[in-house]
Amino acid sequence: MDKREKLDGMDKILRELDDLKNSETSVLKKIAQIEAENINLGVGLLDQTLPDVHENIDKAIAEIDQIIGKFTEHRNKFSKDNKLEEPAEEASGES
Repeated sequence: MDKREKLDGMDKILRELDDLKNSETSVLKKIAQIEAENINLGVGLLDQTLPDVHENIDKAIAEIDQIIGKFTEHRNKFSKDNKLEEPAEEASGES
């Protein structure tokens, strides 16, 4: 795998991490919706368990954010160190 392919792979991972974050955010919104609906129902089981699930998903989103930040730095350093910041056509001498 050449350096350009590695960079493309890193970009794909970043897109997948962003998709993962969006999915977790959707789960968090759904949990909040269930918690709100349970205010009227007052089911103790949900009152006891959903806050923990909510907190765990919230932590997961924060961890994914950290991973995205660190991996973006890694990707950018790799790109700069290997002079891959310009488009592939320019890097290979094509115009």
